[in-house]
Amino acid sequence: MSAHFGSRLRKGAVNTTVAALAVAALAASQAPDVTADTPGGRTAADAPSGDSATEGSATGNSPYYTDLPPLNSPAPSPAQSPGTTPTGAGGSETGIPATVLDAYKKAADALKASKPGCNMPWQLLAAIGKVESGQAGGGRVSADGTTLSPILGPVLNGVGFANISDTDDGAYDNDTTFDRAVGPMQFIPSTWAWAGRDGNGDGKKDPNNIYDAALAAGHYLCRYDWDMATTSGMRKAILSYNKSTEYYNTVLSWLDYYRKGTHEIPDGTGALPGSRSDGGAGSGTTPSPWSPSPTPPSATTPPSTTPPAGPKPPGKPGGGTTKPPTKPPTPPAPTTPTDTVDHLEAAGTTKLTATAGDAFGEKISARAETKAGKGVGKVRIRFTVTGGGDAAFTGGESVATVLTDSAGVAVAPALRAGEKTGTFTVRATVVGRTVPALQYTATVAARAADALARTSSTALTCVAGGEFADQVEVKATYKGAAAGKVAATATLSAAGGTTANDKGPYFKDAAGNRVRSLTGLRTDADGLLKLPKLYADDNAGTYLLSVTTTGGATLTVELTVTAPAPTTPDPSEGTPDPSEGTPDPSGGTSTSPSGGASTTPSGSTSASPSGSASTGS
Repeated sequence: MSAHFGSRLRKGAVNTTVAALAVAALAASQAPDVTADTPGGRTAADAPSGDSATEGSATGNSPYYTDLPPLNSPAPSPAQSPGTTPTGAGGSETGIPATVLDAYKKAADALKASKPGCNMPWQLLAAIGKVESGQAGGGRVSADGTTLSPILGPVLNGVGFANISDTDDGAYDNDTTFDRAVGPMQFIPSTWAWAGRDGNGDGKKDPNNIYDAALAAGHYLCRYDWDMATTSGMRKAILSYNKSTEYYNTVLSWLDYYRKGTHEIPDGTGALPGSRSDGGAGSGTTPSPWSPSPTPPSATTPPSTTPPAGPKPPGKPGGGTTKPPTKPPTPPAPTTPTDTVDHLEAAGTTKLTATAGDAFGEKISARAETKAGKGVGKVRIRFTVTGGGDAAFTGGESVATVLTDSAGVAVAPALRAGEKTGTFTVRATVVGRTVPALQYTATVAARAADALARTSSTALTCVAGGEFADQVEVKATYKGAAAGKVAATATLSAAGGTTANDKGPYFKDAAGNRVRSLTGLRTDADGLLKLPKLYADDNAGTYLLSVTTTGGATLTVELTVTAPAPTTPDPSEGTPDPSEGTPDPSGGTSTSPSGGASTTPSGSTSASPSGSASTGS
């Protein structure tokens, strides 16, 4: 916190009062709280209270900036052009660097699509980014959003901070002894290992990239289906990031400020805050907000033991010299519950089964124990879905971290099977300590039906060469309930046969070809399956349509193809025309009264009475 009053406030009574007012105003503007029994199966660890133990937070409860926003409005004047600093808005102190602001907005947009029920405002990500790192060290980032130098929190060695032993071999924080919070959103390495995201699409998950870190922070805050549009949901989410009531109040004050309006400033021009929650001063213009690890003395050049030249120290009464005061030794790091864990034991079943899309009937649980077999409470157990399955815990995450209870037991959130069938595993590990992991085997069976029935009783008949008037529709059920998304096949055969026939009724494929076997069919969410239209060729007879689903349910429907009706002759056809003459008994044709020629048996033609010529043999 700066030492100035007015545009910035001194930490203390004024700080607390203004934060309380901001929190009250923000809480009053939010939607009514959800009930305590909202979906998700949350444990006590899922709903943190303020000022609680250090386990289970994104940052390891590292220190944060405590500066509060100014009292004047951040909204720019309508006459100002975009990108300029609004009059009286705090300038670089309260503006958000362009790339950093873009990262917050892109992360919020992505969450609208993937977790719409979370209702994540980008201003909340901006408020946390302000409190954690002063907006990525004042926006000191490259064009792709990567900080120009790493942002590292203090060493979490238990001296004034949490005691978190190294979990990443120094990959993120360059410390192989203890962990440190990393990047503009200050994730500890063990949290980033499962919460990290690729926000800028470069194929990497980098905690020092503001796009990656902002998206990861959003998913972390939304991981238990907490709704940011409610007071209780937002409170639980913020306190899960850093378990401190003052942290919560400070974040809300910046959230309220940014919601009233903000302005964009060029990258690298933001000013860092001035006060930290651990009582230290901010780092001013230093790119990293926290001090690096102390550099140990060189092993090759021991410090000199020869006192420097100059006046001798003043004498003590009675002779001798005054010894300089000795520096008290650094106290050893306190032992944490995690340090006492020797192994993990399965506290429930290690084999789970479920049908695709359904919740597993049992929850996975693990017990942290000492070497003597005593349960250890307040230890973080991480459950991770591995093995290529698409199952997920409540909230859609593949990783869940849960605190053990007083008996040392941690119960994972409810696990729901995806659509992929087969076997996968869930690993349980101790966060902050290397002990053998537990493996839980989970099997996902295909959706099944145990009964099939037609939705209509209309007889299925058709004339050869025609098409059936009704399409066949069936409903699949399992134990009396609709069996949705169940795989099915349909086969046409002759009566008494079981294999696809080469004649009789048929379906048409996309190209119009005749097919008598369909695969890859699937019932809808209500268990209904409507088959394509049926046609008949020229072969009359009785045929069978068989529909079979996963799980063994089969329905056989009879199809009747009738022959075309015989053609009835026209009564007018075959009747002699009186005008065409009378047959001659001798075989010739007599002359018609009108004087037409007649033919004699010998083939001659006689003359008609009218004088027509006749032809003889």
